[in-house]
Amino acid sequence: MAKKTTLEDIFNDDEFGILDSGPKNPANKSEDERLIESFKEIIGFFEKNGREPEATNVTEFKLLSRLKALRKDSAKMGILKPYDSHNLLNAESEVRSVSDILNDDDLGILDTNETASIFELRHVPSSMERAETDFVARRKPMKDKDFSPYEENFKNIHNELREGKRKLIGFNYDSLRVGEYYVNNGVMLYLERVDWEKQIQEFNSGVHNRPDGRTRTIFENGTISNMMFQSLYKVLHANGRMVTNPDADVERELFNNANAVNEEDMETGWIYILRSKSLKPEIATMENLYKIGFSTVPIAERIKNAAKEPTYLMADVSVVEGFKCYNMNAQKFEHLLHRFFAEACLNVDVFDEKGNRYSPREWFVVPLAIVKKSIQLILSGEIVKYRYDVNGEILILR
Repeated sequence: MAKKTTLEDIFNDDEFGILDSGPKNPANKSEDERLIESFKEIIGFFEKNGREPEATNVTEFKLLSRLKALRKDSAKMGILKPYDSHNLLNAESEVRSVSDILNDDDLGILDTNETASIFELRHVPSSMERAETDFVARRKPMKDKDFSPYEENFKNIHNELREGKRKLIGFNYDSLRVGEYYVNNGVMLYLERVDWEKQIQEFNSGVHNRPDGRTRTIFENGTISNMMFQSLYKVLHANGRMVTNPDADVERELFNNANAVNEEDMETGWIYILRSKSLKPEIATMENLYKIGFSTVPIAERIKNAAKEPTYLMADVSVVEGFKCYNMNAQKFEHLLHRFFAEACLNVDVFDEKGNRYSPREWFVVPLAIVKKSIQLILSGEIVKYRYDVNGEILILR
């Protein structure tokens, strides 16, 4: 065997290629690529199961923890936004009560008899339980050809949410309307139709004008339901959000043919501004407190029983202003005003004669001159150029 005198001699004599360690192919992924891949795993779970991951097993808990961490990281949300086809990053609900905290207990640490008893209604049938059963049990899968046009609409809604043309806002009873979109537990739904069956219903607390009927409700996961209207309301009220309409569409519908009045014009209702006559100190001492509402009957008729109705703070009211509406959707007029003054909404609980609690949402702490000016801006269509500054109590150009 020849003597090896140099390193080159040693390398050249490597007949088995043991020392042949050429450059390796870079297999390491970038941080952003790993982030996107981990988020797509969550998306895959959602598309397969029609819901967000829950803390039911180790695998789901890991996905749930990852999703919650992403929602709290604005930088990562910015990177993942183009991939968020199901709006999972924005589905986080705000913590507003002790109940919200307990519901966010993924590991069940707070699941004890003591904590459960705080919210347990004993010897009382749970209407919410019935509503949730109706909400889930009546869903059926749609055929692809039937779901196809709805699927396209859902995609458009998600795109408009990402572009800021639409927003997710809080849900209340007046929000539940045919032709609108809602989100429950991260799943979007569309209320297409209601076949009204009941207008007046009897309850233990009395007789109420509470309409109900079977709905035609479409879900973005390709299912359809004919749940009752009141069941849908209860579920959305407990854990739902409403998808707003683009402002341009609302304005076109609201202001169409709303100017000149002649004998052929149709009277559609009244917008009113009221002041409370309540003697309660927390109400009586509050300046610039007004109720802005809509009525299909004359205002005097509408407020005659104000002292017995929670929406009027269980007190008589005085009429400050009234505006008769023609050729327009006066109810949308009212909703637009409420949205404009949302930050100035009065936050107060009112109890009726039987001790039931209500939270009226039509009272606003806004100077009267600002309310009148805003109504004029809505009628002229220029309201979109302004916003209300609740701290300065002034209208500001956007």
